[in-house]
Amino acid sequence: MIPERFPPDPVPAIRPLPEYLAEGRTKARYEDMKQVFQVPWMGVVTMALAHYPTLFDTFWEGLRELSASVPFVEASRGLRSRVEEEVAGLAPPPIAGRLREAGYGPREIDDIRAMVEVFSHGNHAYLPLIALVALLLEGEEPRGGGDAPPFVGRHGPAGDSPFVLMEYHHADAPTRAVYDDIRATLGLPFVNTDYRAFARWPSWFAMAWRDLRPHPGSDPHEAICRAVHDRAFAAALALPNPAGLRAVDLIQAAETDAGIDELRQVARLFYWLIPGLVTNVAFIRHQLLAD
Repeated sequence: MIPERFPPDPVPAIRPLPEYLAEGRTKARYEDMKQVFQVPWMGVVTMALAHYPTLFDTFWEGLRELSASVPFVEASRGLRSRVEEEVAGLAPPPIAGRLREAGYGPREIDDIRAMVEVFSHGNHAYLPLIALVALLLEGEEPRGGGDAPPFVGRHGPAGDSPFVLMEYHHADAPTRAVYDDIRATLGLPFVNTDYRAFARWPSWFAMAWRDLRPHPGSDPHEAICRAVHDRAFAAALALPNPAGLRAVDLIQAAETDAGIDELRQVARLFYWLIPGLVTNVAFIRHQLLAD
């Protein structure tokens, strides 16, 4: 059963445990997760789940082997490929020429492209993960069967791009205004890591957001988001379950930490938000394709 995509009402409280506050076992799990997904940051979704330590330990122990496997990487790549094909239909306007006119040099534009690539890759690793967690909390389990051989080598981008986040309290008034507009337009309870990383280049970020802003909530954009949601859950259901994680195990862990209803609402928030995020990042990436 694929859960419906709709925002939870009321929006549940989200209490992410940031990387700089993580200690001991949780910090080790953060580093392990980043290594497996080949990303330089912890997604808000996983930091929010870390607030529930029993659940966090249970799902990562049960899903780590799968997350490092060939089937998981191939599923993530397939999800990314489809959304990037579909977002072309929104006709993202090219932006590199406008950046050059504004004074950006080739290296700066390449640095922006590299940062967008980090999130284009990483979001599609987190996408099937949250789908799996959500399915398990609803009593469903992966049904794919078969082997899950480990993926050998790199599937993520080179990790040599400086990773700097422009927090709200770091930003000047124009960038804070963009953050406020993003939250209001997208219905976000927080500003995603992606946007805070993109704001390292505030003039490009503002330009990119102005181009993107008319699309969220439109019928074509929503159609892509629904397709991302449905494909993510279909892919999650089709994956193998090499560690044999059972839905009852994750439900019991949720009950230990906070109660199943709260965790289901938290999961629902993220599987509503993430399809929009990957669609928006694909739009921004498409802007940068043409010289």
